[in-house]
Order: sequence, then C-alpha cells, then structure tokens
Amino acid sequence: MPQSVLITGASSGIGRATAHLFAQRGASLVLLARGREALEETAAEVRAAGAADVVVCPADVLDEDALRRAVEATVERTGRLDVVVHSAQVVAYGKLEEVPKEVFERVVDTALHGTGNLARTVLPVFRRQGAGHLVVVSSLLASVTTPFMGSYTTAKWGQLAMIRTLQQETRDVPGISVSAVAPGGVNTPIYSQAGSYIGLKGRPPIPIYSPERVARSVVARLDRPRRLIQSGFANPVVILGFRLFPAVYDLLVGPLLRVFALADDHRTPPTEGNVFESRPDGNATEGRWHGIP
Repeated sequence: MPQSVLITGASSGIGRATAHLFAQRGASLVLLARGREALEETAAEVRAAGAADVVVCPADVLDEDALRRAVEATVERTGRLDVVVHSAQVVAYGKLEEVPKEVFERVVDTALHGTGNLARTVLPVFRRQGAGHLVVVSSLLASVTTPFMGSYTTAKWGQLAMIRTLQQETRDVPGISVSAVAPGGVNTPIYSQAGSYIGLKGRPPIPIYSPERVARSVVARLDRPRRLIQSGFANPVVILGFRLFPAVYDLLVGPLLRVFALADDHRTPPTEGNVFESRPDGNATEGRWHGIP
C-alpha cells in the first residue's frame, strides 16, 4: 500500500524537492501551499515521477480550518496519514527596528502558529493510528543568530522549542516520531522571494547545498528519526563558534553575512516579497545558485 504523505510548502524549494523523492517511492501525495498555480506545476512533475496519487490543496498553514480539511480529506481518500513534512516558511531581511511590525509578525507566525496548527491537526490522527512521522524543516538559524534576519531567527528558535516540546509530549506513543532537519545555505528561491528592508536581496551562504540533498535527509528520517539533524557539514562549526566564542562570533557575523549572504547584484526597494501572499512566478525547486548535490 503506498505511503500517504502530506507536504506543506510543496510549491517551491525543499518542499517541492521532497515531493519528488516521495513520488519516486510511489507515495500518495497531498501537496499544500498558498498558491494553486505552482502547486499544479509540482503535481504534474510528481505524477510523471511515479506518485501513486496526487492531490493539490491550496492553503496557508496559518489557516487551521483549511489544514484540518486537507488532513481529513487525505485520511478519507487513503485510509490513513503516514507522513507529514512541514516545509512552509517565509523570510524578511532587515534590522528589527526597520522591518514593519506586520511583516515581522507574519514571518514569526508562519513558523510558530503554522507549526502549532499543523501539529494540532495531524497528531490526533497519528495517535488514532498508533503511528506516524512528522518531519519539520528547521534551519541552522534555529541554533544561532545573525543581524538583519531577526524575524527569521526568532521564528526558527521558537519553532525548534515547539518541536522539542512535541517530541517530549509524544513519547507515550512509540510509533509516532517528530524529527527536525536543519539545513544551512540551500539553493532555493526563498532568498530572492523574501521581504527586504536593507536595499538588497538575500542569497544562500556558503557552502550551498541542493534542495534535493536536504530532501534526502528529510526522507531518511522515516527510517532514522532524530530530534534534530544538521544538514550541512559547516553547521556544527558555526554553532560551536556561536556558543563557545560569542564575542568573536558577534564581531565576525555581520561582515561575513554582508559578503556571503547578501546579493550585491540584486538591489531592491523596500518590499514585503512573498511574506503575505504567494508569488507564483518565483516558485521553483531551485534558485539561481549552484548547490552541492
């Protein structure tokens, strides 16, 4: 019987790459993101890649009722829900004092309330089944901080706290696993689609990985669940520097970010990017950089 898999953020980046991998395994897929157009593109790709069944559900993870309808429809259609991959996230660049309040809150809400909404919706299903995998795409920035990305780091630190709490609260059902995968720089469109209030677009910091590489780590969590796994060999080094040498880290992080994580060739006026609504013309599996396979 094909695995029943629901993926949020399936219209772009890591979510889209993960959908491809599950399709190659013959899974039955439910693809969820805010925009229908890019979801339909993903659906066509994964059907061609071998998915047993594909359902498109345009919805925002902040809409708990829409999430519940998607999950209920999935269970009704396939009889169960085996895997949920949570990859939906938005980004905004800028100093905390310069990013508009509503933009800052939306970035944080997408991570915190989006994850909470999804957990409240899928965990009761997993409990009834006695089994199920929830894999959340976290970030290196859930473990360190950086200037100009305060909304995103706040979002990801809070999300990771929620993930750890969920891991503790599901220990009573051995068949349920909650895992987090934390990539560093990944070649996805999230940087160019981000809101920006610093006059520049972002770019993935080196080393840059392909979204397919992170997707492989996500799928691997089904056989080897982990509380948190770093997807990127430089991540532990950065985290170690942040924790053991905070003064040195704080001295270097700003200049290094300007050189390696901001795109000087992509200047932009203040923009909210795709923080509040999908920008289908920018959605794709990969961005404009080259990632390590």
